[in-house]
Amino acid sequence: MSAEPRDATVSYPGGFRARWRWGGSGQAAAVFALSEAGGALLDHGPLVVEDPDARCRAELRVDGPAGAWSARFASTVHDEPAAIYWDTSALLVVKYGFHVYGLEARAGDLRWTHRSATPVLAVLASSRLRHVLVQSELETFAIEEDGAVGWRIAHSDVVTGAELVGGRLVLTSYSGRLNAVDPATGRPAG
Repeated sequence: MSAEPRDATVSYPGGFRARWRWGGSGQAAAVFALSEAGGALLDHGPLVVEDPDARCRAELRVDGPAGAWSARFASTVHDEPAAIYWDTSALLVVKYGFHVYGLEARAGDLRWTHRSATPVLAVLASSRLRHVLVQSELETFAIEEDGAVGWRIAHSDVVTGAELVGGRLVLTSYSGRLNAVDPATGRPAG
């Protein structure tokens, strides 16, 4: 038997309140059983696979100053979805599985999407950066407001954690090593 779908509620700056519901492969009916009515409903699952309901699914419901909207996502691996509010670009940046989505925070419209070769661990943003940082298991990407890749670096060891600390992107590898990167350029930080 599969585990029941999971739920989470998150508040973001600007008066945005988000509710997540997600589940494993083939649990689309259970994930969407509690969908709320009202506002636009955007399904991004077909961007990932042809039959998204056979895969892991997630639904995001956002209530904000301009009203409510919902978005659905699919993943080929079981993952916990997460998002950050990138205030300087007014985007809600969602990570789920191998994909990252740039959604307009007020209406939920898809501005861009990016696929990684390995599962995405984290998305990070700062008003001091002109891009959002996407950390996957083997790569770090800087994604510009329009979805273009500003820079990209590959890692020789699997990354297990990423944090912005003291103006640096600090990466923890599977072997326990710490690596500091300049989040503006992707170059090693001293």
